Amino acid sequence: MRWQKKGQIFTADRQHEWMAHHAYVPIADKINDEVIRIYFGTRDHQNRTVATFIEVEAKDPSNVLYVHDRPVLGLGQLGTFDDNGVTPACIVTRDDKKYLFYVGWNRTVTVPYRNAIGVAISEDGGLTFKRLYEGPIIDRNPLDPYFIAGHFVMIENGIWRIWYGSSTGWDIVNGQPEPRYLIKYAESSDVSNWVRKNQICLSYKFESEAISRPSVIKENGGYRMWYCFRGNLDYRTNKAQSYRIGYAESSDGISWTRKDEQVGIEPSETGWDSIMVEYPFVYYHKEVKYMLYNGNGFGETGFGYAVMTDD
Repeated sequence: MRWQKKGQIFTADRQHEWMAHHAYVPIADKINDEVIRIYFGTRDHQNRTVATFIEVEAKDPSNVLYVHDRPVLGLGQLGTFDDNGVTPACIVTRDDKKYLFYVGWNRTVTVPYRNAIGVAISEDGGLTFKRLYEGPIIDRNPLDPYFIAGHFVMIENGIWRIWYGSSTGWDIVNGQPEPRYLIKYAESSDVSNWVRKNQICLSYKFESEAISRPSVIKENGGYRMWYCFRGNLDYRTNKAQSYRIGYAESSDGISWTRKDEQVGIEPSETGWDSIMVEYPFVYYHKEVKYMLYNGNGFGETGFGYAVMTDD
């Protein structure tokens, strides 16, 4: 497996007050054979995230056709779980509706933030979204006591399946709290009520690791997952690392085997993704596999793409 990097697609550079900087966690949604819509999170001058999109040429995502001029989902009401940010994570189209699953952000006192998962629905093809609930659909509970983070959702045989980040605690690093999180699995029959059994899909390889932003496809009777991770050690050099993209395989979508050494994509020697690569989203277009991803600064340098090759 090898990914050929094709370069940057988009950076947020003060286009609007609400799009002052960062373009991160990109999601591809096919509009037609010619156009891919990419949803992403962007920040205002107070570091609050809202969701918006651009449209690109399907066969050449570096060709940006349209930049939306407003958020498709803004901040939640004061005091709700997403009053300080909404980061899109996954879009599922079912019948004539699009379901946007997203991470809601709150500022807290003892640690920098708290996250939970919300869902919004579009009935106009994804141009606007309305929250299904003011509250989250997956939040802290006895099995997930710290916070809930990046996730991926698909429907199979009428069952909603989610792979989600669950924090297992905070460490103090250089005087500041840094979270640990891994990937768990849950199911729902109605989007609203999720059965969680503390099923861990991807666990830690080393101390203080963080595993986030799963992207799952079903292929050849099995499942493949790309995600990002960071921790104390790089599996290749045994040196400290920032975020990298990892890879895992599963026969049932629940029990996974990590194969990070096979991922086929690393930071570049120089440029916008030379320090880190993270937040992958993998999708097909006309039998070609594409990956959207972020580079340096968690989206400060925007997002780009790569194409899987057979070389």
